[in-house]
Amino acid sequence: MYFCGIDIGSITAKCVIIKENQIIGSRVVNRGYKSSEAATSVLNETLDIADIKLEDVGFIVSTGYGRNAVREADKQFTEISCHALGASYLVPGAATVIDIGGQDCKAIAIDIRGKVLDFIMNDKCAAGTGRFLDVMAQALEVDLDEFGLLSLKSAKPVEISNMCTVFAESEVISNIAAGTAREDIIAGIHDAMASRIASMASRVQLMPKIVLTGGVSRNIGLVRALENNLKKPLEVSVQAQLAGAIGAALMASNLYIGR
Repeated sequence: MYFCGIDIGSITAKCVIIKENQIIGSRVVNRGYKSSEAATSVLNETLDIADIKLEDVGFIVSTGYGRNAVREADKQFTEISCHALGASYLVPGAATVIDIGGQDCKAIAIDIRGKVLDFIMNDKCAAGTGRFLDVMAQALEVDLDEFGLLSLKSAKPVEISNMCTVFAESEVISNIAAGTAREDIIAGIHDAMASRIASMASRVQLMPKIVLTGGVSRNIGLVRALENNLKKPLEVSVQAQLAGAIGAALMASNLYIGR
């Protein structure tokens, strides 16, 4: 029997199909304007990758901001519970999850089974999120995929004193005008963002293993800056962006088997 998890975030839509708790198909697409259309699109593409049909799927769970817009879903769960379970799957023994999404950031304490023990979430401001990095990358005219690697070349990171997206962008533009090297500006952005995330995450019990999830986990510069701020190593799976969808698929399997 196949089970499916669909995670509709603020920027991307993710889908994972599992069989016997093994991933047999996954896909990430840009969400676009309509969550329902993104959900159908990413589901169909994942079904093609897995080489199965929708009727072969026993149960579908949706999560994320757009979870209620997924017409194909049998049940919805919050991204907190799905990211916790997905992170535990990706990194067995995980005790803490830091998830950095497009519009929010959260820290989750979990037990050995991936059950949520405590969490804190920043969803009031774009600072410390993927959207913040996107705005900064546009201001610097740097492709977001190059952002992390460029920052690792920095010899003297600048100080970004304001984490409000508007004011931080103004600081970046001032540094550009002053002739500051791009890599030093980017490293400063990462340091400021990491400091904010670390401060928030410290309000839950930060126990190893600490797992980083979300699309921002692909930014190696931010990963290194966050490790420096936390003074702890981070576990980053190559499938970290899929954690929410993986957790949703596992939820689907558990619900189907348990009913």
